[in-house]
Amino acid sequence: MQSSGRRKELGLFLRARRDQALRVDYGLPPIARKRERGLRREEVAFLSGVSVTWYTWLEQGRDISPSRQVLEAVSRALHLSDTGLDYVLSLGGYASAGPSTTAAATAPAHLQRLLDALDPNPSFALFPDWGVAGWNSAYAALFPNIATVAPADRNLLWLVFTDPYVRNLLPDWDVTSKRFLAEFRAETGQRLGDVDIKNLVERLKEASPEFREGWDRYDILGFESRERLFHHPAVGVLQLEHHQLSPSDRPDLHLVVYTPAPGSDAGTQMASLIAAAT
Repeated sequence: MQSSGRRKELGLFLRARRDQALRVDYGLPPIARKRERGLRREEVAFLSGVSVTWYTWLEQGRDISPSRQVLEAVSRALHLSDTGLDYVLSLGGYASAGPSTTAAATAPAHLQRLLDALDPNPSFALFPDWGVAGWNSAYAALFPNIATVAPADRNLLWLVFTDPYVRNLLPDWDVTSKRFLAEFRAETGQRLGDVDIKNLVERLKEASPEFREGWDRYDILGFESRERLFHHPAVGVLQLEHHQLSPSDRPDLHLVVYTPAPGSDAGTQMASLIAAAT
């Protein structure tokens, strides 16, 4: 993303976080009409130790060069998480932009072999724009449509927000979809100007009201391994642990692996699914 695009994204993000801040967390009374959310610009400026003008310019995406210390102070004032701080610093030019999107259509052969070796644990690889680069037979058993969906739509975020099968597969879709969106934004903030990512976001805005509403909230979250639930029509609810890692030789790719949650029957259920599929 060009510097002007990063400044605009930074300004919009700060404005969204300011509007959503709970005033009670700062010991401040509600604004007129009992509005309990939202800080004034002058309040954030005071808490950050910067001038109102300077902070206003930050939100407006002006052509200024805020120091790392200023961005850290603003982040603290807005009570941002570590992920939020990293996001702000990266947009301010104080962190690597990370790998750019790749034109390759599939994962390298050695990574596909790794995915296959991870059977019967459902596993797949993601490109920086969250396009699905490869998967194993266990993942295909969990989500049979992955092999037949159009390549242009074979994107995790697109499938989560537009594929009815995926929505039915996730009993907590409302929570999971919001988290995925927040993780996607955290990972791609500096690359929102990349053609592939920009087109994906615009398509999703048109296709999904839930995505459009969530995108305008500017939520961000870092990835955390966690338990996930899947409601498969053939075997019922599967309890799986969600893990993510990046190969040293291909840091632009993320490998996502689902393992049976401790004490669950997910291993037996997955074996049954794979046997039925083959």
